[in-house]
Amino acid sequence: QVQLVESGGGLVQAGGSLRLSCVVSRNIFSISAVGWYRQAPGKQRELVASITSGDSTNYADSAKGRFTISRDGAKNTVYLQMNSLKPEDTAVYYCNARGYISGSFDNYWGQGTQVTVSS
Repeated sequence: QVQLVESGGGLVQAGGSLRLSCVVSRNIFSISAVGWYRQAPGKQRELVASITSGDSTNYADSAKGRFTISRDGAKNTVYLQMNSLKPEDTAVYYCNARGYISGSFDNYWGQGTQVTVSS
């Protein structure tokens, strides 16, 4: 079944905010990190932000100061708060979890959620 489900995307004006959510399946064990990636048409998928099991965070330079990644363990959910959005943030945003399913370590991806920022 689906391992990760993203939500929260939408259309916003430049300068606006969105909060993305990623619900991670409890079938994924020993997760080492969860990351938010994005992919714009014709461009390579890129890491936006990540958070480790120890709650260490990393951000792309383009996201620093504007985006915040966090998690709620009780809800098995990772969030990406995006403020001061720019048109160049327009992309499909994907959640990725690194962990184990049935003893096999892999990267698991959600279906993506569209973020569109108008100028």
